[in-house]
Amino acid sequence: MKTPAEVLFAFLRLGLTSFGGPIAHLGYFRAEFVVRRQWLDERAFSDLVALCQFLPGPASSQVGYSVGLLRAGGWGGLAAWVGFTLPSAVAMVCFALGARTLTGAAGEGLVHGLTLVAVPIVGQAVIGMGRTLCPDLRRALIAVVSALIALAAPGSIAQLLTIAFGAAAGAYLCRGSVPTAPWTVTSPVSQRAGLAALTMFFALLLALPVARAISHSSLVALADAFYRSGALVFGGGHVVLPLLREALVSPGWVDERAFLAGYGAAQALPGPLFSVAGYLGAVALPAAHGWAGAALGLVSIFVPGLLLVTGALPFWSRFRSHPRAEATLRGVNAAVVGVLGAALYDPVWTNSVRSAADIGIVLVGFALLMVWRAPPLLVCAVCALGGLLLR
Repeated sequence: MKTPAEVLFAFLRLGLTSFGGPIAHLGYFRAEFVVRRQWLDERAFSDLVALCQFLPGPASSQVGYSVGLLRAGGWGGLAAWVGFTLPSAVAMVCFALGARTLTGAAGEGLVHGLTLVAVPIVGQAVIGMGRTLCPDLRRALIAVVSALIALAAPGSIAQLLTIAFGAAAGAYLCRGSVPTAPWTVTSPVSQRAGLAALTMFFALLLALPVARAISHSSLVALADAFYRSGALVFGGGHVVLPLLREALVSPGWVDERAFLAGYGAAQALPGPLFSVAGYLGAVALPAAHGWAGAALGLVSIFVPGLLLVTGALPFWSRFRSHPRAEATLRGVNAAVVGVLGAALYDPVWTNSVRSAADIGIVLVGFALLMVWRAPPLLVCAVCALGGLLLR
C-alpha cells in the first residue's frame, strides 16, 4: 500500500541504521528502495540523485524526501523526512542537554576529543569529493582558487563568492560533449505547485532577515540563521560547517569548542548530518531554548532544501537540457570542494588541534578512516578516548 505510514516506517528504520554520511546514505536508499522494495527503478533513482546534487541543501535528505514524494505524495515526502531525521535529531538534542554536565578535566577531555573528530572526518570528505568532483586539471584549478577565495573573503560572503566563481568558471572551462540522458521521473508536483514552492523559498529567504531586524526576537534570529545556512549550502553534509559557524559562532551564540564538539558528536550517529542543527538550536544563546530551539533549528535548516526540490521537480527536465547547465554544475561542484578544503583549515584545524598529541590523535583517526575503513562511530570513540587520556 502506498501510504505515508508505509514510507514513515521504512525511513525510520534507515534513520536508525544509516551510518556513514551522505554518500553512504544514497547507497542505503538504493539498496532499500531500488533493489529490495522496488519503489522506483535504477534510472529514476539516478535522476533524483542528479537533481538533488545540483540543488543547495542536504542531498541525501532531499533524495529521501523525493522518494517519499513519488511514493505517497506530499505527506509521503514529509513522512520520509521525519523518519530519516528524527532518531539522530533526538540524540543530538539529548547530547546538547547532557553536555552542560560535562565539567572538570574528564568533561573537558571528552569535549576536546569530539572536536578532534572533525579533522579526519572533514579531511576524508575533502579527499573523497576531490577525487569525484575534480578529476581533471581544470576542475582542480577551480577548487584551489575557490579555497583561496573562501580563506580570504569574510564570513558568509565567502561561500557566495566561491559558488559564483565556480559557476562562471565551469560554464567557460567545463563544457563537454557528453550528451544529457533523458529525464525519466514523472513529477508528482504540478508546475503551479512547483512555482509556489520556489516562491516560498525566496520569500522566506528575503523576509526572515527583515523580521529579525524588526522583532529583535532571538527565535526569529535563530530561524533566519539556520534557514540561510540551509538555503545557501551547495554540496550538503560537511559543507554546511562554515555557514553554520559564521551564522552562530561569529555572533557569539555558540562557543567555538561547543560548536565543534556537537559537529564531532554528529559523526557518531546515523541519519543526516544536518541534524546537528538540533544540537545547535538547543544550546544557542542568548537564552538556551532547549527543545523549542532544537525544533526551530531543524525545521529552519531543512525547509529550504525541501522547498527547492519540490519546486525544481516539474522543471528539471527542461533545465538540464540546456547546453551550459551541466558545465555550470561541474564548476559549482568543484568550488564546493574548495570551500570544504578551506573549512578543514579554518575553523576545523585551527580551533581543535593544539599540540603534538592532538596531531597524533588526528592521524590515528585519519588512518582508521582511510586505511582500515573503520566506521565513523569507532573513530569518534577513539578520538573521545584520546581526549580523555590527554586530560
